[in-house]
Amino acid sequence: MHRADNVNPAMLAWARKTSGLSAEEAAKKIGLGPPAAERLRALESGDGRPTQKQLERMAKAYWRPLTTFYLESPPSAGDHGVDFRRQNQQVTKEDAARLDALLRNLCARQRMVRSLLEDDEDARPLSLIGSISRSTPIKEAAARIRVALGVENAARFCQEHQTPERLFATLRHRIEELGIFVLLAGDLGSHHTKINEKAFRGFAIADDLAPFIVINSEDAQVARTFTLIHELTHILIGSTGVSAPPEPTRPTTSEEKIERFCNDVASEFLLPENMLPAIRKQAKLDRVSEIISKFAGDQNISEPMVAYRLWRANRIPDAMLRELLSFYRKRWAEVRKRQHESASGGPSYYMTRKSRIGEALLRLVDRVLRANELTHTEAARILGVSSGTVGPLLRELS
Repeated sequence: MHRADNVNPAMLAWARKTSGLSAEEAAKKIGLGPPAAERLRALESGDGRPTQKQLERMAKAYWRPLTTFYLESPPSAGDHGVDFRRQNQQVTKEDAARLDALLRNLCARQRMVRSLLEDDEDARPLSLIGSISRSTPIKEAAARIRVALGVENAARFCQEHQTPERLFATLRHRIEELGIFVLLAGDLGSHHTKINEKAFRGFAIADDLAPFIVINSEDAQVARTFTLIHELTHILIGSTGVSAPPEPTRPTTSEEKIERFCNDVASEFLLPENMLPAIRKQAKLDRVSEIISKFAGDQNISEPMVAYRLWRANRIPDAMLRELLSFYRKRWAEVRKRQHESASGGPSYYMTRKSRIGEALLRLVDRVLRANELTHTEAARILGVSSGTVGPLLRELS
């Protein structure tokens, strides 16, 4: 059996640990025979060499390229921008490792897109990037975004779309027309590697030539519009980084203050203060929940966003917001569980991929491929699919 020479045992251990897997879990994924965990630890200590097949399975299990195992020392941490999530954010090791792998992949794809645009004589840096700052008044920042997206009346705009999906689709299209790529991503290519929305809700790359907005596809459909505008705000203030759902906590760090600013701008964009539903100060939780539910349904926006907006406007107390958010999280977990258990049919693979990638990125790749300035292999890497999928995907455009 062919053995992989020159493998660095220390890198085997590092790759496993940073993937969030225990020796027992990793050995099972790699397919080692009993005593599996002991055999893996032996390989990690340099007692023997893995076979080429085992090395390939390790690369897949740890979400690392094969070349990682031959490095002398761990690579420097990837530049994923700033972590805007709360410092005490509760994220499992597995979700953290998957998120790190996802962000590495997205950043690599964004760099390839930027390289394409750098070679495009018609491409110009976007003046929108960095056009506002955290010192910009919330209402003014929201108003600028409305102007950029052609939204004159927030209430009418949200209502006329009839469903949250249509509202999101329209705003996504308008943002992509500004030159910003909007993607949906929430796993590493299979349902076995899904990343909980508590680990990340959105990711923004505030590049002046190829800005990316990434939304966790595992989050609820109705929540995506808020995340979209939240990440757009990150782009406009020029802050690259990863975000989580808003929490009723007082911001203390500069990162938390930026996150609060983006939350406030997004909620003001979708729900200006003069549109807020009337809530009596002494209203009980059940009554407030009922009012929020009806209002959110009429406006095609999420209940947690309405609750957050009411809290920021001092219409409901901290304790009530925490109770509401806890209820919404539990309800969504139950809904998602039922959806996964009864999943059948649905859109085709290509329709799903098209939705996740976004038309802006698909059209760019299509145009550059037709000009013979890109190989199918490179196109597949940019789109995050296999080479054989590129042709059918692009045909879906027409």
